[in-house]
Order: sequence, then C-alpha cells, then structure tokens
Amino acid sequence: MSTTTAPHTTAEPIAAPGRRIVDAPTRMFHALFALSFLGAYLTAEGERWRALHVTLGYTFAGLLLARVLYGLLGPRQAGLGLLWRKLLGAPAWLRALAQAARARPLAGALQALPWRQGQNLLMALAIVLLLVLALPLTLSGYAAYQEWGDVFGGELFAELHETLGNALLALVLLHVGLVALLSLLRRRNLAMPMLSGRVEGPGPDLVKHNRVALALALLLAVLAFGSWQWQTTPGGLLPSAGSAASERGHVDDDD
Repeated sequence: MSTTTAPHTTAEPIAAPGRRIVDAPTRMFHALFALSFLGAYLTAEGERWRALHVTLGYTFAGLLLARVLYGLLGPRQAGLGLLWRKLLGAPAWLRALAQAARARPLAGALQALPWRQGQNLLMALAIVLLLVLALPLTLSGYAAYQEWGDVFGGELFAELHETLGNALLALVLLHVGLVALLSLLRRRNLAMPMLSGRVEGPGPDLVKHNRVALALALLLAVLAFGSWQWQTTPGGLLPSAGSAASERGHVDDDD
C-alpha cells in the first residue's frame, strides 16, 4: 500500500493594501495644477504661443479657485485648515530651536528636537506659499494681457508677472526638492500618495470616500474649457507655420 503526500507549499506573504490618505479630486487638482503651470511657464516667451499661454493661465486660475472651494467646503482631510494648523505650530518649534541652540551640550539638545515636526512645517509652508503666490501671478497675467500697464507708461504688469512666475518656479523646485530629501530621510516615497492616494502599512483609511466622479468632473471641465478656447480663438491655440514665419520676419525687421 503506497501513500502519497501533498507537496509542501509555503504561503506567499500578502502585502498590506495600505491606507488611503489623499482623495481623487485632490490628486487630480495637484496633477492639473502642476501641468498648467509648467505649460504656461514654457509658453511665456514670444507671441507664437500667447493664445496657449493665456488659456493655460486661465486654467491655472480656475483650478486655484476650485481648490480653495474644495478646501473650504470639502472633506476635512482635503481642508486648507490642516495646513494652517501645521503652521500654527511654527512659533513653538522655533522657540524650542532657540532654546536648544543655547543649551549645553549642544549636540544632545539638537538631537532631542522634534525634527519631523520641523520638516512638516517646512513642507506646509512651501505649499501655502505656492497657493498664495498663485493669486497675484494670475491677476498680474490678466492685467498684462489687457495691457493695463500702458496706463503707467510701461510694461509694469508684464514685468511683475514674469517676476512672480520665476518666484513660483523657485517654490515649485523647492517643494520637489523637499519631497525628494524627506523621502530619502524617511526611506519611503512621499510623492506616491499624490499618485496612488495610499501609503503602505495597516490601518484604517483616513479618506473614507475617494470621490472619483468629482475628480473626473474636474478633468472634463478643464478639457471642455481647453476645447472651447480652441474653437473660439482665431487660428487655434497652437502656432501655425505662417505665424512662425511672421514672427521671424518681425525679428529681422527689428534688427
């Protein structure tokens, strides 16, 4: 009589599904906001891309308004109040830093500081400055487009718009650099939640409802506005070969 034994199999470890901490509308805004600013910045020079630049600027402004409304009326996890509460902890953290700087031994006092709180404060400050600077950037761009600066005898708003655009770009680079640095320090990808909405590890979702429909509605609104601009703008949003030749001829005439 022979007996057969079942092959021994080892169970594969099941990865934790992770926790949802960022909802779909917030992630959609983040992506569209970044793309509209990047596109507007790259099309800022010359007349060939002006129509596209203006359209992206309007999109940027509309997204900013949508984010403020969602931060005020949306769920608590997407509220702008979270950033504000983080910034309210800045005075206490700075006092602790000053006390540690006066303490002896200095190395031990600095090591005892809540550095993670300081990192979160710096990240929150960068995000708030990005949102705050976006408002005068769009307003100055609209004023420059309407040529209101001619009243003052020069391109006042155009120069202000360019300066604010460069300042916002510097903040964007600072924000990206902070995310990369903190990802290295904490040994996990801090940019991933803005792509997947989740972080690794067990625990309940901080965001109970993903609101995918609202994110799709935001995307469709942006696409519809771009399509409407394309249809109503003479010559479309992209420069034609004729406009390129015309601009080159204009430059040659100036020389």
